[in-house]
Amino acid sequence: MPGQGRRTSTLVDLPPPQALFTFLVHGGSRMTRTSRPADPPGPEQATKSTRPPETKGGAGDREGWSEVRMALEELSLFKLEENKTSTMALLSASNLLLHVLDEIGPTMLVLRQDIHTNIERVEEVLMLDPDLNSSLVEIVKKEVAEGTSRKAGSCSRAILWLIRSIVFGLTLFQKLDKNPELKLEQVVEEAYGEVLKPWHGWISSAAYKIALKLVPEREALIRLLMGQEQDYEALRQDIKSYVLVIQPLLDETCALLRNHQLDKFKST
Repeated sequence: MPGQGRRTSTLVDLPPPQALFTFLVHGGSRMTRTSRPADPPGPEQATKSTRPPETKGGAGDREGWSEVRMALEELSLFKLEENKTSTMALLSASNLLLHVLDEIGPTMLVLRQDIHTNIERVEEVLMLDPDLNSSLVEIVKKEVAEGTSRKAGSCSRAILWLIRSIVFGLTLFQKLDKNPELKLEQVVEEAYGEVLKPWHGWISSAAYKIALKLVPEREALIRLLMGQEQDYEALRQDIKSYVLVIQPLLDETCALLRNHQLDKFKST
């Protein structure tokens, strides 16, 4: 997977939608540590709600940042305070989840493939008109007007499943934090049961049940998610900040789909 009052730009001046979209699709949705802006944002550029906490090496040292912190900085490019239904913000959040699933390993291949397919569908529609389709509202409204929003392969369905997948990822993060005594397998199973299983048919559910048996140890995942110079507490704070920033996108997009009665679709 909305609009708030206008604020000043957070990190850098936002490029035109076409240019930024081209960067995301062809330059990689996850910004790499070497491709990030070299200079840190000044105090007048960063808003209090979206500014990532400083690393031990200083605000300009991104080498030790966690993937979550880098994703948080990336989200600030899309000005969610002005456009809570930003299509590119949805793609950014979805690609962070892909990266987390890659860290978990091939056991989550089924979910990863679903997310990747839905990302490609949204990217295709965005490319048709990057200015108009920079808002999820416009994408859904157009499909509803054309009578295609309920069809298999519609962008509206892809948006719905991406939002559900992001919620699954956030639920997984939060359960990891709140239940340190549980194995990763148990945490993933609980998050899946709460968020995705109600919308999956028996085929999808069976595939996930098999995948859960091969999930790695939670300590291994946490080490992979943490930056090179981070400790666990810093990762926790990054996740909390990320949830605060992404929540408006999730809330507004869910409301959008619900208003058009597009929120109840199930898979096989």
